[in-house]
Amino acid sequence: MSGAGQATSRTVRGAGRRARADFSGGVYGSVLAASVLIGAGTLGSFPRVELVLLLLLTALVFWAAHVHAQLFGARLAQRDLDRRAALRVCREEWPIVNAAVPPALAVAVSPLAGLGIRATLWVALAVAVAGQVGWSTVAARRAGASWRMVALTATVNLALGLLIVACKLFLTH
Repeated sequence: MSGAGQATSRTVRGAGRRARADFSGGVYGSVLAASVLIGAGTLGSFPRVELVLLLLLTALVFWAAHVHAQLFGARLAQRDLDRRAALRVCREEWPIVNAAVPPALAVAVSPLAGLGIRATLWVALAVAVAGQVGWSTVAARRAGASWRMVALTATVNLALGLLIVACKLFLTH
């Protein structure tokens, strides 16, 4: 194959991968992390290590549940399940776990900024909401959405994130 043919082939394969890329798990994982932070914040003070583990382990459990649901759904649709398909599903659902990492890191490094647990929860919640908006923006761009649609999805996800913040305000006051 000529150099131009190889470049075209790579471009087509890259476009196919981007078209299949689904970052909804990242949005979902960010909402999950924010929910964990709200729940932890209403139950009292959690040591930081416990909160980091709660964020990451909850994300892992939800990731495993999504993987199971996808694989079980494929089985119900009578598609053959093989190792390659299972690994593909594991990889596709991994953004759920990735989305929990930034809020967990915010919790982990909060003592370096001299933050108490309440301030730590607020910073981690802000990081989770920012992640939610970021994941939705990346998903929209990767899907080839217009800038108008990118702005719309970012706005909707910011509104959903602010709704989560409102829940926290309501539950803690």
